[in-house]
Amino acid sequence: MATDVRVLFSEREVRDRVAKLAAQITADYAPVLKPDENLLMVGVLRGAFVFLADLARGIHLPVEIDFVRAESYRNGKSSANLTMAAALPTQVCNRHVLLVEDMADTGKTLQLVVSSIAQGLPASLKVACLIDRALPRERQPRPDYVGFHVQGRQFLVGYGLDHAGRYRELPYIGALE
Repeated sequence: MATDVRVLFSEREVRDRVAKLAAQITADYAPVLKPDENLLMVGVLRGAFVFLADLARGIHLPVEIDFVRAESYRNGKSSANLTMAAALPTQVCNRHVLLVEDMADTGKTLQLVVSSIAQGLPASLKVACLIDRALPRERQPRPDYVGFHVQGRQFLVGYGLDHAGRYRELPYIGALE
């Protein structure tokens, strides 16, 4: 365990919550996917990759996985300049898309990525987010599936979340001390 990290959600709590989200997503998409369709899961790099991998394994439907990259953090600080560093290469037209994000705080990243994907005219577009901060949203949309709600502005790490490239490998979610 990292000595400079206070555990907020244990490995077991994270695993259990992801399993519940996967079950809900399976229940929601099973009736709408045609027999020859895959649910397209789009992860926002880099923070969402661990969450996406575990979520995909828990969803009992055929899935296809792709990634986009939006950058809003530099050296641990939120930047005013948000850019799509890597756009989605997969066609989304008439497909059911589940965007998978690590954290929703200001809503800027979600707005940028959702807007970008929506231009491709998917059949549906929903958002699964590991952490939803209880902050005033500058932008919409809100996540459809949320792992954990967190109050305050503490810097969160673990389970894919990092600080300057460190802590992603932690199996739990914690706050830097």
